Amino acid sequence: MAQDTIIRHKGDYKTLLCYQKAEAVYDITYFFVEHFLERGDRTCDQMIQAARSGKQNIVEGYAASATSIETELRLMNVAKSSLHELLMDYEDYLRTRNLIRWSSDSEQLRRAQQLGREHNDSAFWRELIQTRSAETIANLAIVLIYQTDSMLYNFIQRVMERFVQEGGFREQLTRLRLQHRNK
Repeated sequence: MAQDTIIRHKGDYKTLLCYQKAEAVYDITYFFVEHFLERGDRTCDQMIQAARSGKQNIVEGYAASATSIETELRLMNVAKSSLHELLMDYEDYLRTRNLIRWSSDSEQLRRAQQLGREHNDSAFWRELIQTRSAETIANLAIVLIYQTDSMLYNFIQRVMERFVQEGGFREQLTRLRLQHRNK
């Protein structure tokens, strides 16, 4: 392992599909809270913060990955946890207002899942939700949260595999130091 490759520059976090999806979830949540919850409701802040944490921890974890796989894994898992908290808020909203959560066999769910596979751009979702009901937007958010969670799970698995193959940053530094000393 060459010294110049131990700290890797991985590129722009904005290219990560899980980040793009998390950004769409944040933007949908911001719109949802502004249009369908009452100001002063504690849930507003909780939902915005959970959506923000989901997105921002991806950014922070990706940046930390240059020198710490452990920190990257921890922060990506925090992102997953935050999105699960947000998921519960959307499910609570639907349940407590006797609104319908799309069932696994519904055509609406299948269409939303397909849209989620085709579109990661937040602008697409911001445009789409402009004329939709609270019920529809909450269900769309739930679909995107599940898709983001799946992406994060796969990302975490790949990072863990990289750790097993390459070791951690300290381990790599030790290897370099020993190589240098043995010259």
